[in-house]
Amino acid sequence: MVKITFIGAGSVVFTRELLGDLLAFEELADTHIALHDINAERLATAEAMARWTDAQLGGKATITTHTDRREALAGADFAINMVQVGMHDSTLIDFEIPARYGLRQTIGDTLGIGGIFRALRTIPVMLGIGEDLAEVAPDAWLLNYTNPMSILCQAYAEGSPHKQVVGLCHSVQHTTLELAKLIEVPFEEVTFLGAGVNHQAFILRFERDGEDLYPRLRAKMEQDPELKRRVRMELFTRLGYYPTESSEHSAEYLPWFLRDDELVERYRLKIGDYIERSEENLAEYDQIKAGLAAGEQFSLERSLEYASLIVHAMVTGQPQVIYGTVQNDGLLTDLPTRSAVEVPCLVDRTGVRPTPVHDYPSHLAALNRTFLNVADMTVRAALEGRRDHVLHAAMLDPATAGTLNLDQTAALVDELLDAHGDHLPEGLRG
Repeated sequence: MVKITFIGAGSVVFTRELLGDLLAFEELADTHIALHDINAERLATAEAMARWTDAQLGGKATITTHTDRREALAGADFAINMVQVGMHDSTLIDFEIPARYGLRQTIGDTLGIGGIFRALRTIPVMLGIGEDLAEVAPDAWLLNYTNPMSILCQAYAEGSPHKQVVGLCHSVQHTTLELAKLIEVPFEEVTFLGAGVNHQAFILRFERDGEDLYPRLRAKMEQDPELKRRVRMELFTRLGYYPTESSEHSAEYLPWFLRDDELVERYRLKIGDYIERSEENLAEYDQIKAGLAAGEQFSLERSLEYASLIVHAMVTGQPQVIYGTVQNDGLLTDLPTRSAVEVPCLVDRTGVRPTPVHDYPSHLAALNRTFLNVADMTVRAALEGRRDHVLHAAMLDPATAGTLNLDQTAALVDELLDAHGDHLPEGLRG
């Protein structure tokens, strides 16, 4: 029997989606699902959702719950990580303190000040997962959904004794689906190739039967001026390739879009967007908890997430191509070798095998390096316990440098280090 451990299972909506995807495969219907969360109440809600999902799909799975992570991971074939260290309270800190310095953020979970500190809170947990896996499930694959993806995957590759990890996101598949809808081409007829860094990757080829579909996208943009008022379209116009992440995300990885109110209005960006999303997630959790208690029904449709495809391919040997974040072992030669990059990966019984992407455009690689500079300094800060490298990461961050001077940046970093306290790696605590 295949065993899959969900770490941070209290994220019940995502747990439902992934479980629905997994258990819908006949070959995986009798899987052992081990749910882990440090919050007993959320774990109970996740269990209720898991049992409801399993019942809708035939009721063949074995479901266990665990507040002890090592116990949950023992003997696992796969572990799916979706933890959020500090939850909503830490998110508020990441937004409210920088806002006092005049620093604008939209999402704050991948790069920028918010991404740096989310990474610093999460890296100790990631390394703890790696230590557990190395001891109780050394052959397992860790499928990581937690952001900031590139920073966490690099830190895991460098600092964990367990090495079988791939970072998963839905940006590539959702982006290509949205583009296909925009130009009115059936998604199943589209072929595409993407590469780069998670949340700053680009669609290098977007075709149907050998036809380049980018001219159709440019024509659509010319017909609708409002489309031009999006960061993604601006980047497509300037760089020639469409980015895989949303405008709200993309804006805060760059120095050009959040520096003043006029730019924010021009590109229709929403400052503090993630705070509202986080509040909505809390409300949705309460609604689902109440709905489960009342015996309500929930939607159960296959998602575009890759986790179930990876498990199915490795269990059955039926190959799949997914996009994953992995260590850059010669995959994108213009990017640093210890960085984590997002590339196509072939998955079968042998595991996840990344594919090199040759002739990656040099200007895209140059832009990615500004992203990866921040990622690397954040990893160095966490693994070496150096507070000065936290400042270096913030100094190198494009959006922060585009708004704050060095004195402001240093003061902001010190305040955030104090505010996050015990969530941080030991060497970074005050």
